[in-house]
Amino acid sequence: MGAAFFPLLFFTAVWGAVGIGMPIMTPKGPHQNLIRCILMLTAACCWLFWLCCYMAQMNPLIGPRLKRHALAMIAKSWGNKLVEG
Repeated sequence: MGAAFFPLLFFTAVWGAVGIGMPIMTPKGPHQNLIRCILMLTAACCWLFWLCCYMAQMNPLIGPRLKRHALAMIAKSWGNKLVEG
């Protein structure tokens, strides 16, 4: 199970627009450079956080814990026999 191309492209474009496009549109003033820096850092951190969460779903460390009754119902509905062991 690998990464899908569309979500990676979409969220990279969204955070790229925030980090590149928004600083261009900042109003003139004494704090323009600070606002630009904040926007670029926000975009970089949010994109990195999203990427880490997205990649963590590809190989989860902890799987779901199902009760025996739930496993029996799933096995029955899928037409499989529940193996003891």
